[in-house]
Amino acid sequence: MNRLKLAILISGRGSNMEALLKAAEDAAFPAQPVLVLSNRPDAKGLETAANAGVPVLAIDHKLYGKDREAFEREMDKALSDAGVELIALAGFMRVLTPWFVTRWQGRMINIHPSLLPKYKGLDTHQRALDAGDTEVGCTVHWVSAGVDEGEIIAQAAIPILPGDTAESLADRLLPEEHKLYPRALALACERVRG
Repeated sequence: MNRLKLAILISGRGSNMEALLKAAEDAAFPAQPVLVLSNRPDAKGLETAANAGVPVLAIDHKLYGKDREAFEREMDKALSDAGVELIALAGFMRVLTPWFVTRWQGRMINIHPSLLPKYKGLDTHQRALDAGDTEVGCTVHWVSAGVDEGEIIAQAAIPILPGDTAESLADRLLPEEHKLYPRALALACERVRG
């Protein structure tokens, strides 16, 4: 099987990136990580990926000031140079411009810590608690021009327990994210292959 060349974009420790790297250790997994890219040179996940033998690159978004597209054009060049066919956002904390989203339309996925379409954006677990929800979850979706609005690929949920806080929910949900993202990435690969 010809594996799709995958880039994983991160901004921090990259725990979801780690789950994807682990899944890709299996030669039958349909994606092969060829680049881990971060907008933050100090992102801990870069070291993790390098230790796993995956090429890494940091492009500091701060160097581009308010010119988000210039930053993204530099990212796009690095992705193209690496032969990337599919992008997985794994805690990449930048809102992407329409230019970049259009450029990678149908070839870029994201994981979000809510049961979309509920709670797009930040503070998802606190918002679920404040609303009196009985469960929280995570969603892997195709990236579209609207933040956290793309077509849903897969979801996982856990119940909200008495005494839960936003932090405890995040901690309990993370293992579900780590199981969901590789499964959803495999589904995304099927669509990209056509």
